[in-house]
Amino acid sequence: MPPRIPAPQGLRNITLCLRPSPTTTPSLLPRVQTAGISMRDKKKRMKQDPYGWAQAQQRKNANLERRAELEAERKAGWGSPVHGITTPFVESFDTAGQEAVDAEAKPLPTSPHLINHLLTKEELDTAVEHARRVTQPLMGEETAASDPTREAEERQEHEERHAKALLALRRITDLKNGSAKDRKHANIQRCIETFGRHATDHTLEHPAPPPGRGMVPQPKPIRAGPDTGSSEVQIAILTSKIRALALALEGPKGHRDKNNKRSLRMLCHKRQRLLRYMETKERGSGRWQHMIATLGLTPATWKDQITL
Repeated sequence: MPPRIPAPQGLRNITLCLRPSPTTTPSLLPRVQTAGISMRDKKKRMKQDPYGWAQAQQRKNANLERRAELEAERKAGWGSPVHGITTPFVESFDTAGQEAVDAEAKPLPTSPHLINHLLTKEELDTAVEHARRVTQPLMGEETAASDPTREAEERQEHEERHAKALLALRRITDLKNGSAKDRKHANIQRCIETFGRHATDHTLEHPAPPPGRGMVPQPKPIRAGPDTGSSEVQIAILTSKIRALALALEGPKGHRDKNNKRSLRMLCHKRQRLLRYMETKERGSGRWQHMIATLGLTPATWKDQITL
């Protein structure tokens, strides 16, 4: 029983327990501190120091504005998993490089040497000149009996027929009159010319990543033809297909096209795998920087999960 201490008359006995208090073991969990204060404390602090309270609110508002700016910059830099950040080169995919400016009068890169049916202007001009020489009438000493009047008429008739045939060929081979499939083939050729290593190895300053420590760079064999299988070329070709398909799905009835929506998702995932592979192999090289800047690819196109 605990001892009892006598008290003055009229008061009850005071019971004092002399047992030692149990020792509490210290908690290993971190202390949770809340920075927020109640509304009552806020009003009290406002009355005690209104000037300091105004300064604190000003610092808080400036901090919130800066956080909003950083979040907007981060969101804009993250981009879209489908389009990334649209660049002039990507916009030129819509016309296969045939228009020098877009609807907003912004300059776009062009490829005027490419025409329809997988031809170039040089090949067409060579064929037209050969046909003109073959079909022109014989003149002067090459004929048995020469008639100047008749020769002039035949020459004029030949020039007229040649002009009509040339106009028809120009219309047939014009990419503006071609289909989406023709523009796709032209864009593939443009991607090969722009990102192929047979061209970038000579135009870029540092195309390949630096060798590892203790490694000696080995000379690579000379390519026999245009580069069509490098990662950057395949990524550029996939980007042109993704843009054409995405613009079609953004149309008035695109939400009903479930098949093409699945195709778009598969193309985006395929490009994501190639970008991840190229990031591990070519990160920091001239090829990587050139591809990212030209195609407008952002981290959203190869990081995290892509859901459409």
